[in-house]
Amino acid sequence: MSAESARRRLRFHDLDEAVRDAEALLAGGYRRLGRWDLSQACGHLADWLTYPVEGFPPAPLALRPVMFLLRHTVGPRMLRKTLAGGEMPANAPTLPASVPAPGGDDAAAVDRLRRAVARFKAHQGPYRPSPMFGAVSRDESARMQLLHCAHHLGFLVPESPGK
Repeated sequence: MSAESARRRLRFHDLDEAVRDAEALLAGGYRRLGRWDLSQACGHLADWLTYPVEGFPPAPLALRPVMFLLRHTVGPRMLRKTLAGGEMPANAPTLPASVPAPGGDDAAAVDRLRRAVARFKAHQGPYRPSPMFGAVSRDESARMQLLHCAHHLGFLVPESPGK
């Protein structure tokens, strides 16, 4: 059975629910089905929750024309398709800078995720445009964040019974 087929299929209704899931994984222990541990998943999610508020890091120079084309052609359609499907695609590329090194401090990463969620939710006004999708509404941005959290946390399976 592949990690993709064995992972938890999570559906978060709000970002605080995602934080509670990460806290439960921290408290009860977890098994990795994918490549990332809890500190990597939470650090990555915290970065992507921060980008719409503070701004996205620049794409590598060679990728900038590709990102421009995506943003102005198929990007918005990809966003709508992902939101309609209710799931992030597996093995999608990401910014290397948003992938923490393995073996980090799980508790610190969960706390960072908690703070990033609070800041994302408290942000007033529009979020910064996505380098791939362009301008997105507050609702679309929040829904993408929920799918992103469910995707990555789904590869971590609780060790404690009943979770």
